[in-house]
Amino acid sequence: MDPVIVRNVKIGEGMPKICVPIVGTTQEGILESGENIRAAGADIAEWRADWYEDVFDAQKVIETTEQLRNVLGDMPLLFTFRTLDEGGEKAIGKKAYIELNQKAARSGYIDLVDVEAFAGDNTVKAVIETAHECGVKVVVSNHDFGKTPAKEEIVSRLRRMQELGADIPKIAVMPQTKRDVLTLLAATEEMSTDYANRPIITMSMAGTGAVSRLCGEVFGSALTFGTVGKGSAPGQMGAKDLQTALEILHKSL
Repeated sequence: MDPVIVRNVKIGEGMPKICVPIVGTTQEGILESGENIRAAGADIAEWRADWYEDVFDAQKVIETTEQLRNVLGDMPLLFTFRTLDEGGEKAIGKKAYIELNQKAARSGYIDLVDVEAFAGDNTVKAVIETAHECGVKVVVSNHDFGKTPAKEEIVSRLRRMQELGADIPKIAVMPQTKRDVLTLLAATEEMSTDYANRPIITMSMAGTGAVSRLCGEVFGSALTFGTVGKGSAPGQMGAKDLQTALEILHKSL
């Protein structure tokens, strides 16, 4: 499996990389978060643009992206508009969703863009095509806040993302029981061992699933999400604590 390389970060090689979300509602708050994330030494920053109060003003989005790029320096930037259906902050029409992600990809300021698998094959393909034309990598994602699907379904979704052209397939699921966490980890191992020819990202959310954010190097998940300040999903832990835990596990492998 070849890693996905964004700037100086190799996703899919060595320890899982730490991505920290930016969930500011104003440009000032977004840039402040970017400065804090850079100072904390995370590997990647994710701008959750659905939190931004001016996200539907294309000019302000590009201006903020440019300034965030300057703040982050060489740190890779993942652009994400998470929809309401998958735990995001705002509703958005399909056409506007495609256009927003395409404009972000064309801006020259981002390194990766997230597109939701359940937005539809045509939507996913449209974003991937534009992103790849611009040298931007694509995370194709799915978030199930209600349950943990069966292992076979998790693997099936990840394989479909890969078939659609995702550079990095990603799935996050909600455990109802401890056994659900084992289901997610088993699906991760099966996908990474038997089917994946690129890095994948998986996680079980909430406190019950926190262990899944730590053991990606064992089971095959190439990236994990931590926090510097406010988080974007249940179960995320502080980036520095996460780094310590990942290093301890890495040394034993």
